[in-house]
Amino acid sequence: MATKHEEVEAKQGLSYGVTDGVAVITVDLPGAAVNTLSPEVGTEFTQLLLQAERDPEVKAVVFISGKKDNFVAGANIDFLQTIKSPDDVVAISRAAHAEFERLEEFSKPVVAAIHGACLGGGLEWALACHYRIATDSPKTSLGLPETQLGLIPGAGGTQRLPALIGAQAALDLILTGKNVKASKAKKLGIVDEVVPVPMLKRIALQRAAELAAGTLKVERAHQGFKAVAASGKKKGLAGIFQGLISKDLWAEAALEDNPLGRKVLFDQAKKALLKKTRGKYPAQEKALQVIRVGLESGRKAGLEAEAKAFGELVFTDVSRRLVEIFFATTALKKENGTANANVKPREVKKVGVLGGGLMGGGIAYVAGVLQGVPVRVKDKDDAGAGRALKQAQSVLDERVKRRSLTHRESSAKMSNITAGTDYSGFKSVDLVIEAVFEDLKLKHKVIAEVEAVTGPDTIFASNTSSLPITELAKGSKRPSQVIGMHYFSPVHKMPLLEIITHPGTAEWVTATCVDVGRKQGKTVIVVNDGPGFYTSRILAPYMNEAAHLLAEGADIVQLDKALVDFGFPVGPITLLDEVGIDVAQKVGPIMEAAFGKRMAAPKALDGVISDGRLGRKTQKGFYLYEDGKKKEVDPAVYLLLPHGKDRKSLDAAEMAERCALQMVNEAIRCLGEGILRSPRDGDVGAIFGLGFPPFLGGPLRYADSLGPAHLLRKLEHYQDKYGERFTPAPLLVEKVRTGKGFYDA
Repeated sequence: MATKHEEVEAKQGLSYGVTDGVAVITVDLPGAAVNTLSPEVGTEFTQLLLQAERDPEVKAVVFISGKKDNFVAGANIDFLQTIKSPDDVVAISRAAHAEFERLEEFSKPVVAAIHGACLGGGLEWALACHYRIATDSPKTSLGLPETQLGLIPGAGGTQRLPALIGAQAALDLILTGKNVKASKAKKLGIVDEVVPVPMLKRIALQRAAELAAGTLKVERAHQGFKAVAASGKKKGLAGIFQGLISKDLWAEAALEDNPLGRKVLFDQAKKALLKKTRGKYPAQEKALQVIRVGLESGRKAGLEAEAKAFGELVFTDVSRRLVEIFFATTALKKENGTANANVKPREVKKVGVLGGGLMGGGIAYVAGVLQGVPVRVKDKDDAGAGRALKQAQSVLDERVKRRSLTHRESSAKMSNITAGTDYSGFKSVDLVIEAVFEDLKLKHKVIAEVEAVTGPDTIFASNTSSLPITELAKGSKRPSQVIGMHYFSPVHKMPLLEIITHPGTAEWVTATCVDVGRKQGKTVIVVNDGPGFYTSRILAPYMNEAAHLLAEGADIVQLDKALVDFGFPVGPITLLDEVGIDVAQKVGPIMEAAFGKRMAAPKALDGVISDGRLGRKTQKGFYLYEDGKKKEVDPAVYLLLPHGKDRKSLDAAEMAERCALQMVNEAIRCLGEGILRSPRDGDVGAIFGLGFPPFLGGPLRYADSLGPAHLLRKLEHYQDKYGERFTPAPLLVEKVRTGKGFYDA
């Protein structure tokens, strides 16, 4: 006869009950939005397991979350920050190993029923269970993202995941820190079954009973690389390490099963890793090393290596910086972008986009597909409208190719986006985002046209990268509803959205646009108005300095390499080709008019522009392109630069420092002038918008790590050598005078 025991509340938010001979352990940490793993939670879970083991009625166990859309989001990062020594961290890691070893060796079957985020320690917990079921909800994701925090999995993940799915697939997930949806997790072999959300608990109970009765036999084999390759690209820090492991690297799965094969596998993996990270991210190297120890010397040795490496990494500067970024982006998600936390966003049910092409199409995609609202695009002609639709469709096609969407799902999402050459369909839009040519008169014209055909509460947002929003608002009858929404190209990949408010922008407008940005999957910062706002303003002197170096005779490849070695994802000349040399030329006079000679662009590039070289978009820039892919530097471009083909071998460290310090100094100016609301926003904006090296924490964290006094001396040295463009920011001088850092209260 089936029996049911009433659920009993336990400590640490865990509860225990029995249903038809299956113990159900539910994790629901009180007062927390998500479940996180801590030593106390692990200890309580083990005690409840022992209770299930002693109960003769219990034949199996189901482990499930009581949260609405979260399984276990990982270890408690706040707790890790309180630990005082590496030895203490090692002890905690060893304790987690012991707890999960007991779970793995438990005498009765344990089923993990997963819905929502199952990340880090949460996945390590599930990996120690005997069977894993996940829901097909888009909110369900699985991964080991510790390397994004400068750490490695510390509760057995570096050993259990390779044992479960093979070294090559495990390395791809651990080194990049990316997450996979349930369907991909099933293909990889991370989970055994995927079910609809309402059926999760019932199926979990059923599978637990079947395992106990011996009617369900689980046979697993490595799934290989193919499913990993289809998992798609991730934004943010995971994107830095995307592509470390290529299909070509793994000739055969059998490589990992013999000593010579393993050596080839890991030597090649390390080579690919260092090419990507330039040795700046020690966690990835440690992860590679620890996984290798486990494969070559066994589980026990691998776990001990993991514990020691985990203890070392928690106290590295790189991990501190990456954890600070994590906390910064987490805090931003809870803010509405205004000084008044009580301001609520209004619902945006429909979006209008002005201007087709790459930007317009990209904005239409994130609004129509990710935000999930109807989007109407307007361009001046059919060709422009068609380009916007083609751009959005191409992103969806790529997702279908990667199998993250079906053709039917792609068609359904694309149906949200329509386009035309007039304002039909704009009457009911709640938000209009313009991405037209950077001309103030043209933008004033479209503002007037939009206000004539839209409702009184419609927000007008400009995607301008340089024109002051205050000036745009002067062309509006509703200036309080004019705001900047500065997207970065390509829109569907770049994680940052920079929202710009002018003094008259209504708070509800700001809060609404911040909410829209988050629904579009963006990390959002809000800055105050000014020429170039924040990101374009700090990028300008960085790019100018690169141009000055070219004028001095720097080699293009050496210059780009110097900044990549410093930590930027691409060099400044490659970036110039990507952005468009003509775009940079248009921004230059705006900056010089606003800030004077220190922001004046050197004339070194005039010959390049007059030669019709606009960059990748015209397949003709500093580099040569073939089928859209960058090749070598075009030798002919040197004839258009000062010194011609006679290039000089300038000091790489100094080239990098000159460019980077220009960006840092300008960020400090923006903070001092109130363009930035906080140093946190400045660091997030530079990292997620411009690729400032994450391991340095952003320009303002970097300034603090150098020490304001040391930074001041460096800038004064370059000022003496190169003139006023290196004049130290007034706020830097003030910080040195008071002995404070930029993050000091």
